[in-house]
Amino acid sequence: MSDIAKILGQRIRNYRTAKHLSQEKLAELSDCHPTYIGQIERGEKNATLESIAKIASALQVSLSELFEKLGEQGDGSRNIPLECYEFLSAKSKKEQEHLYRILLEMDCYKKN
Repeated sequence: MSDIAKILGQRIRNYRTAKHLSQEKLAELSDCHPTYIGQIERGEKNATLESIAKIASALQVSLSELFEKLGEQGDGSRNIPLECYEFLSAKSKKEQEHLYRILLEMDCYKKN
């Protein structure tokens, strides 16, 4: 499956786990089959836009958040800012703030 399907699936999984939802609960909330949710999260299925919209609604995230910066690195090289974004987006707001403060402190330390 494409990298985009895998990245999108991982984002869905990140949002789902951050909200403490099981695949079964997300399937129920989005009116999708639990097997289908698992296949999307693993990047095994190309989901329809309608299904993605239902999943986004069930996760209470906008489609724009789900698709943000998707597919920007097409040359096969690592996109470290995108990897950081993916890492942080899977965390709670409190964890994001804490990690951001750590980064700021590390940056200040580096300058000294």
